[in-house]
Amino acid sequence: MEKKLIILALESSCDETSAAVLKNGREVLSNIVSSQIDLHKKFGGVVPEVASRKHVENISYVIDEALDKANVSFKDIDLIGVTYGPGLVGALLVGLSTAKALAYSLDKPLVGVNHIEGHIYANFIEHKNLEPPFICLIVSGGHTHLVYMKDYGVYEVLGKTRDDAAGEAFDKVARAIGLGYPGGPIIDKLSKKGNKNAINFPRTYLENDSLDFSFSGLKSAVLNYLNNSKMKGISIIKEDVAASFQQAVIDVLVDKTILAAKRCGVDTIVIAGGVAANSGLRQLLKERTEKNNFKLMFPPISLCTDNAAMIGCAAYYDYINGYSADMYLNAIPNLKIGQKYERI
Repeated sequence: MEKKLIILALESSCDETSAAVLKNGREVLSNIVSSQIDLHKKFGGVVPEVASRKHVENISYVIDEALDKANVSFKDIDLIGVTYGPGLVGALLVGLSTAKALAYSLDKPLVGVNHIEGHIYANFIEHKNLEPPFICLIVSGGHTHLVYMKDYGVYEVLGKTRDDAAGEAFDKVARAIGLGYPGGPIIDKLSKKGNKNAINFPRTYLENDSLDFSFSGLKSAVLNYLNNSKMKGISIIKEDVAASFQQAVIDVLVDKTILAAKRCGVDTIVIAGGVAANSGLRQLLKERTEKNNFKLMFPPISLCTDNAAMIGCAAYYDYINGYSADMYLNAIPNLKIGQKYERI
């Protein structure tokens, strides 16, 4: 009989305070997320100090709620998983300090999880039969990566952004148009009313063999278009700007993802991260993967944004593959994919 391993996981890398309880990595018993979006809207983006203080206020409550919803107590927990990077250092330290205190007081193993890797594992929760190898496109407000996942915990970064992440570009363009924060969902919704071919914004592919991304040029092109239109007295159709900008982003994301899968000789593509919720990206990837006979998988919207369930899944697989941390584990704001601490 398979041993039941109950994981309590914490996530606090940015502006969501989250706690989750999982059984054997892929079965989510609870996943509680306290979002700070409304708090940061008035600033037009996440304020690190404000986020950290809010995590301190919320962390105990989300843990209690996660345990209650999962119908378990601390004595039932076998493993503590927590995000220790990348992210905002103050925010990371709230979750990490709490996890270390729990692991110490309960005398349970502690597993530090890479937040970006956690996004990949959201797909394992949704798709019970998913196994490596596959290509994963990770797109969020802070990260844009193309990763070849060869096995559990074994990654090859094929490409990443050289400047703005895709989600960051969405936020900046939304602010320029006057749409508010967070920009991704607003632009996605507005794009449905616009003409994606109205404005020919540039697609940046970099060198011929590169799988890296660059969105700063596209962002500048949108800003130039807005400024030039204003100076010439030309009315701006926000729906067309949003649709044309979004199409320029997703064209590059999809083209490079398909190319990565062909190069690596795999037949499965998954997407992860906050921008993975974008309807235009999902639709175009679906069309292109079907055309190339690839399988496409993506998590539900609830698991695209930051959450502790994905951290718990990653913690489970790290633990059974021989990784755990000690009380010296520290937050690493610029943690890289595949970077590990010492083995058990």
